[in-house]
Amino acid sequence: MAKTNVYSAKGDVSGTIEVPEVFATPYRPDVIKRSVLAAAANGRQPYGPEKDAGIKHSVSTWGKGRGVSRVQRLKGGRMAAESPNNVSGRRAHPPLPERDWTLKVNKKERALARRSALAATADADRVRDRGHAFDDAVSFPLVISDDAQEIGTAAGVNELFDKIGIGYDLDRAKDGRKIRAGKGKMRNRRYRAPVSILLVVTDREVPIARGANNLPGVQIETVSGLNASVLAPGGDAGRLTVYTESAIKAIEGWAQ
Repeated sequence: MAKTNVYSAKGDVSGTIEVPEVFATPYRPDVIKRSVLAAAANGRQPYGPEKDAGIKHSVSTWGKGRGVSRVQRLKGGRMAAESPNNVSGRRAHPPLPERDWTLKVNKKERALARRSALAATADADRVRDRGHAFDDAVSFPLVISDDAQEIGTAAGVNELFDKIGIGYDLDRAKDGRKIRAGKGKMRNRRYRAPVSILLVVTDREVPIARGANNLPGVQIETVSGLNASVLAPGGDAGRLTVYTESAIKAIEGWAQ
């Protein structure tokens, strides 16, 4: 069985640990993509206009012979209304609130997608191809000791990641923060930032979870909360992931 290094709270190698067999799952980008897209579709909120939107007017057409277009106009006025080709008219083909956006994925496919996305986090080439930055000497899957969970400040977690050799990815996420295009900037999502490190723990209440939460692009997740969408955002597998020693031991129970 393959082994990987365990990094201590000081950032140096303190030992090794056996890698669970689930990390040997074959890479299936098609299944991962299908699972992630289905999860996004199933979380989509149906929307659409009111049933009578844009047609609540008393209108009639003047007919021909006046030298103007024969469109519906407000009674007692000249302004065109209701027709889709008119200013302030109804929409021609609006989204339908009753449309069903959900997509079905088989349970075994969804489980395979999760395992395959997990295995991709242990492949340095796939992690690098996804755009993450780290030292060549870093061993994958990347595991830190449980003692490192006691680091409770953002500065301390940042220093730990720098010593391990993955601090470059935090800089990449920080430098890539941009103002969002479109109306989203007025809806409490003004900025977009690249996805960075995923920290996998067994308990969200550990100090390192609070400290890492303030770092750009970093996401904290428990073992039970792992899925293809978290491990492969956007359907692109190979996210730079840091596991605690206890999290790796909890993953050993996953079926192949």
